[in-house]
Amino acid sequence: YRTYGSFIPLQKSDVLRHLKRKFNSHWSDRKNIIFSEVSRCQAAIVQKPAPFFQVVYKKHTLTLDDLLTLADQNWLNDQVMNMYGELIMESSHHKVHYLNSFFHRQLMTKGYDGVKRWTKQVDLFSKSLLLVPVHLEVHWCLVTADIAKKKICLYDSQGNALQKVNILKYLMTEAREKQQIAFENGWVKIPQQTNENDCGVFVLEYSRCLALTRPLQFSQNDIPKIRKRIYKELCDCKLHEQD
Repeated sequence: YRTYGSFIPLQKSDVLRHLKRKFNSHWSDRKNIIFSEVSRCQAAIVQKPAPFFQVVYKKHTLTLDDLLTLADQNWLNDQVMNMYGELIMESSHHKVHYLNSFFHRQLMTKGYDGVKRWTKQVDLFSKSLLLVPVHLEVHWCLVTADIAKKKICLYDSQGNALQKVNILKYLMTEAREKQQIAFENGWVKIPQQTNENDCGVFVLEYSRCLALTRPLQFSQNDIPKIRKRIYKELCDCKLHEQD
């Protein structure tokens, strides 16, 4: 509770691991009693005002309210999406660039000139992969650009957002502005439909797997566990090895 601000990221394995370390016992014959008590404590704490809790990492600050968007079926907010994107870039040793969730909104409302300064310190064409989270009203999707292969992919549960996402035009303009002639043409779009629920969590897990070149081997059944892992990773300010 002191470490994560809430019991939301707590898993049964965490409880048993703690008890084993504390008492040098597996407690396997008392699991039902233990988990019942944990549930009672969780319910009691939820009913009380949460203490002041923050996670600060570089330019990002997460409050407990931000982290609570990872609970149950809540929609993830921009603060969670963007700090997790920062952790993904760190884990990829900055071979991958994550454009934060405000980028696409600015691009759509103000055009290229509205986002031109966003890459003043970044050479996008030296990266292996570009990740662009896109928020379309009440839905998150992910656009990726494989720089070497000049391929733009859409990871969208609804499968119909491609016409609303203008990353291709942006990259061609960026290449022209940065005098990257080789990247001005030859791009192709590859829309991909995957799942229908928890779109924000899916976008972060897509981003993680693609950035770390891991297969997309997860499903809706894995989402509750993934939510807990993301919560812990944000508080620890680093990505964890998956179980």
